Amino acid sequence: MFERRTLSSLNDYFIKYKDRREKGVYLYRINGYNDSVKDFLIKYYEEARRTGVVIEGRIPNPDGKQLSYYGEIMGTEFRLDMAFLEKSLKKWLPRMNDYQRKNLTAALYDTLMQMRTEGKNDNMLRNAYIKFMCWLYYKFERVVNLLGENTIPKILYEGTVSTYELKLITMLSKSGCDVVLLQYQGDNAYAAVDRGMAYSDRFDQVGLGAFPEGFSMKMLRKELEERSNIERLYGTPPKWMNCTNAWMEGSGLLDIVKPAAERGSDSRFFYNGFLRIWGVEDKLTYLNDLYQFYREFVQAKRNLVIAEQMLPPPANEEIAAVRRKNYENASQMAADISANIIYAADNELQKLMKKAFMDTMLAEAKSSGESLNRLVNKAVYMICWLRRYADKLFKNLRLPNTACFIYLGGCRNDNEALFLQLLSLLPVDVVVLVPDQNSQCCLSASNLYEIHYEDSLTVEKFPRDSNGMHMATAAYHAERDLDTMMYQDSGMYRNRQYQKAVSVTLQCIYEEIALLWEQEMRFRPNFNVTDSIVTLPVLFAKVSGVKEGRVPEYWSELKKLMTPDTIVIKGAPYIRREDSNPIKAYVAGFLKNGKLLRDKIKEHSCYAYGVLREEVQEHILDKLQMLIDSQVIEGTFQNGTEFTITATILNLNRDIVRLIQKFDFTQKNPKLIYINTSEGMISQEDSILTAFLNLVGFDVVFFVPTGYQCVEKYFAKKVMEEYQIGEYLYDLSIPNFDKISVNARRSWKERIFGRR
Repeated sequence: MFERRTLSSLNDYFIKYKDRREKGVYLYRINGYNDSVKDFLIKYYEEARRTGVVIEGRIPNPDGKQLSYYGEIMGTEFRLDMAFLEKSLKKWLPRMNDYQRKNLTAALYDTLMQMRTEGKNDNMLRNAYIKFMCWLYYKFERVVNLLGENTIPKILYEGTVSTYELKLITMLSKSGCDVVLLQYQGDNAYAAVDRGMAYSDRFDQVGLGAFPEGFSMKMLRKELEERSNIERLYGTPPKWMNCTNAWMEGSGLLDIVKPAAERGSDSRFFYNGFLRIWGVEDKLTYLNDLYQFYREFVQAKRNLVIAEQMLPPPANEEIAAVRRKNYENASQMAADISANIIYAADNELQKLMKKAFMDTMLAEAKSSGESLNRLVNKAVYMICWLRRYADKLFKNLRLPNTACFIYLGGCRNDNEALFLQLLSLLPVDVVVLVPDQNSQCCLSASNLYEIHYEDSLTVEKFPRDSNGMHMATAAYHAERDLDTMMYQDSGMYRNRQYQKAVSVTLQCIYEEIALLWEQEMRFRPNFNVTDSIVTLPVLFAKVSGVKEGRVPEYWSELKKLMTPDTIVIKGAPYIRREDSNPIKAYVAGFLKNGKLLRDKIKEHSCYAYGVLREEVQEHILDKLQMLIDSQVIEGTFQNGTEFTITATILNLNRDIVRLIQKFDFTQKNPKLIYINTSEGMISQEDSILTAFLNLVGFDVVFFVPTGYQCVEKYFAKKVMEEYQIGEYLYDLSIPNFDKISVNARRSWKERIFGRR
């Protein structure tokens, strides 16, 4: 628990925990008044309103509805032991982390044990426990979720504290809160509830007098609201205000996808989220969860901006375009530079952006202590980034709807952190994802909602589409569990029920290839159907070497993979540049600004896929466009490779086209095995073909007994898994697989130990 410490001055309350001379918290009674006390109370009130609780008068006792709800959730059980109290707090206040819960449990236990020594019986202790739990939930829920942070939450109590209120406040103080008891009438009433004056300290200072007649927090609050200089700076206030995080239920991304109507109904507010998620809940499903989250945004047609690993700094041209002058103070600077914010499409959004900018910069001026020149530089960055992202975030946005800004990787510097704080004041859900626990994120904000998971995962790119997207399986997962996982929703599908699909490349161990090879899509890990779009988990791999150098067994294992729906390529290259391709001469007219002109393609006399079902044609063209956009083939948009890609895919082998036509997205998928036993390199067209078939939904596996780099030449990045299964062998002759036996029986030693 936190120790109560002695103040050297009232300003000690505002020192961050790690910077305090004596690590601990403060619990003081203020019974006297002067100007410094007034200034302190103004600042402390603002802090308590932002990061804690202000109590003006008594805390209401739990009413019937509150007690009924408590009983419904928690029942009537009560035991005075640490394990029970910790378990109860975890259930009743689930947003607390383990450290917060541990401290609050100890403080609650200490308080109840003290009451027992004072003569309270079990029934009285149970009633007190329920009262404390209700107060924590209904009055102090925000406070308990901030316990233990470097910015210590504040409680301001105005009036005469009761016995149970003092016990609760003391409990929260021991758990990590600063507390001020503001007593206009002195200590007479307080002494009745704390006879030994043991629970708090009295603030004494030379020159303290009585509080002015009528002084109250209400009067002080009114004075704050009437500050004319701030009003002049801000101009006409916007009609809307932000309600950040208060509506959230602790469900992370599931909260963010909620539509505005389900977040709150007060017409004064837009309800946005400011969320940081450390780590990952499940490494196996994390990328899929992000992808499904993205798909829901696309389906809902919500504005979304995704930044990865960094916010590119403003270019010199962007910085030069921000009008600015020489300034005397931060207020003048913020007001003048805010004139650069012009959003003609929506005057209300323009007001909100200006207010958010000024709030952010004035708060930064107060807290950072930086020179005015450095603040000007920060302000210019904020304007540049606002200009860069405003249209993407706010185009066609109608309040109280919100856009979303996702930052994958965490803030790298103060400018990035400040910009996210600015966005959090706008109708934008700001989500910071830090899946790698070893990463740093310098963002620190009082209105930031945090979720912590134990697992860690390195993720460089947000999965906007399935291209290059890898989802891992776990070898220790028993195969029988796959059926349960895949069938938990419906498990039954009509023939060709779905017309659109995206593929994701599975990461698995080599031995799983044979297990997954004949498995239907619906039974594979990470199979999913969202908005009638099927997620196809496919294999894309290179197998190097020969296990234990045993050639006959090597060919036998390959033979097992040669299903009726498998294309087998024996030797490189498969497609040569000089091969006949009647559509090659026309592809220059099929692309404009990197996009396929689909109608022009379909109308062309050399277009060979017109006999296919319309949805199959669209599937082929979708994946062709995706392959071009991904630039996974070296030279795309650099030396005309996009035209080679188009020509190659629009001239596929008839057997391959028929397999695509036949493919039912929920059933077994077609395959391609590429065997290369020589030193030959695959052609660029072969690379294009295999990358395309991976996107279409084929399993594609290269078998390279030499271990040579024959596959990778034309890929701009790693797109497949490579398995080193044994020693390298050279100059192998590919046998007649019709004569290869796959039914040889293995000895009991082989079956047990996997060897001969």
